[in-house]
Amino acid sequence: MKFQAEIDIMPRKEILDPQGKAVKLGLGNLGISDVNDVRVGKRIVMSLDAENLAEAKQKTETACEKLLANMIVEEYTYKINLEI
Repeated sequence: MKFQAEIDIMPRKEILDPQGKAVKLGLGNLGISDVNDVRVGKRIVMSLDAENLAEAKQKTETACEKLLANMIVEEYTYKINLEI
């Protein structure tokens, strides 16, 4: 079966996000001052083959924990859909 994993990786809330701070400052310079906080992360869309949803989840978690996310400073969430 073919699956598509949509993975969102964000800095942990306890970690300072200098890129987010820079974006917030830039928004203020554009006159958009009602923004309380900005966090910048990354979104990864991965197509994969797996026997079932459980295997697709396991492969996605392995990819996130061993390659895609820096588990010390980032956290991830994902959603898996069946590809048609």
